[in-house]
Amino acid sequence: MSAKIMDGKVVAATVYERVKAKAADLALRGVTPGLATILVGDDPASKVYVGSKIKACAANGLKSFHEPMPRTISQKDLLAKIAELNRSPEVHGILVQMPLPPHLNVDEALRALDPAKDADGLHPANQGRWIQMKSWKDVKASGLPLPCTPAGCMEILEHYGIPISGAHAVVAGRSLLVGKPLALMLLSADATVTQAHSRTRDLADVCRRADILVAAVGKPRFIPGDWVKEGAAVIDVGINRLPEGLVGDVDFAAASARAAAITPVPGGVGPMTVAMLLWNTVCAASHFL
Repeated sequence: MSAKIMDGKVVAATVYERVKAKAADLALRGVTPGLATILVGDDPASKVYVGSKIKACAANGLKSFHEPMPRTISQKDLLAKIAELNRSPEVHGILVQMPLPPHLNVDEALRALDPAKDADGLHPANQGRWIQMKSWKDVKASGLPLPCTPAGCMEILEHYGIPISGAHAVVAGRSLLVGKPLALMLLSADATVTQAHSRTRDLADVCRRADILVAAVGKPRFIPGDWVKEGAAVIDVGINRLPEGLVGDVDFAAASARAAAITPVPGGVGPMTVAMLLWNTVCAASHFL
């Protein structure tokens, strides 16, 4: 079997078309959606990510407000900047770029965001609301900001017609950014979900039973090809930098020989994160009206 490549750039382009259409409609009503990015320190990878978000805003009808801050900034000053952006009528979405330096409290920073401007979908008030909803259809219709990477994974599965309802989905990873919210999204879409992690017994056997296998463990090529069920759909969330370049959490070549569909790294889930960030922002601007 040779797996079909689920191209995140193609799916992201469809999301950007929705973003442009909504931004154009808002412009006719006198509102330009605005996304503010807070970058603490000079981490090279974070600079690249923020730069891509700024470029995406310019290409899709959004204003970008970039707020670089020194690595030594205090928690008090970081919260003051968030409060300032919360008050700004030009800003409809706020992103606090992770990771933050270790002396800063991430949870406190996220809670300080106005939930209506939570561009990354990580505020506990927003997460609590959509988790309580009955179905994935209801979650999407709510217009609530959803965690960008998990929501992007769902967009990929839907775009490529991967059956979710009734499928056995295994999510390897339980982070608050990806693993936990994605497992709940799949559950709301009527999948039977197993949340696997570092202490899961016989992890290989658990993965081999998955119709949809999500790898979000942060370890290069952690999941070998023989952990993939014949005909499964594989979503590789991992981005790991090795001397030979970027690789995912899945052994792509070996897994592709068994899977029916698979996301590449790079070019799979990665492009979706920025696209969903912009979608959250234009939806927030629409609610602002």
